[in-house]
Amino acid sequence: MAFFNTAGPMNFKKHYYIQPLERFDLIEIEQLIEDEKYFILHAPRQTGKTSCLLSLMKHLNSSCKYKCLYINVEAAQSARENVYRGMNAILYEMSDRALYHLNDNDLGDICHNMLKHRSEDIVLNSSILRWCQKNRLPVVLLIDEIDSLIGDTLISVLRQLRSGYDKRPGTFPQSIILCGVRDVRDYRIFSEREKSIITGGSAFNIKAESLRLGNFTKQEIKKLYEFHINYG
Repeated sequence: MAFFNTAGPMNFKKHYYIQPLERFDLIEIEQLIEDEKYFILHAPRQTGKTSCLLSLMKHLNSSCKYKCLYINVEAAQSARENVYRGMNAILYEMSDRALYHLNDNDLGDICHNMLKHRSEDIVLNSSILRWCQKNRLPVVLLIDEIDSLIGDTLISVLRQLRSGYDKRPGTFPQSIILCGVRDVRDYRIFSEREKSIITGGSAFNIKAESLRLGNFTKQEIKKLYEFHINYG
């Protein structure tokens, strides 16, 4: 029997749901991706961000125009200011997700090799670059829970993504979506290394748009209850 879900991504076999791709302007997002833009999707908690990103990944991969990968970087939060630990967590997350979602073991091999031969300040950039080089299709990267990262780990991620921007789409992702609770321009990050406050807007000044996924509308709530009445 289906039930209402308030914790974690949607399970379409178990939960009452609204099609996630109907919750934002898919045409606008597809145009931003086609135009090779890096942009932000932010929303309050429990509004369906992760379900929307996972559905977007499946949609883009089914189009056969892109190779799209969703990752969640929240595991690196515990690394706090330790950039080396944070990058390890993120690269292993990328490796596991590529294998799970795409049946792709190339990224795992690349990440493991880069962790041996690159410093934490470039290892994410180098791993993504080499993976893009190996792919026939342009890569789209969806990064969830970006604002769970702390201090220098967050700054390093943003700067490494920014430093590859001019290499897109051949050797860096055609498009990157950063997803979190807040807009990146609102980040005020204390850098232990630089002993100063770094704003998210300066660390990631390549973003083209900031899109917001809102709370459920009255019409969407009505659809959920109709789902419950018709199939409960």
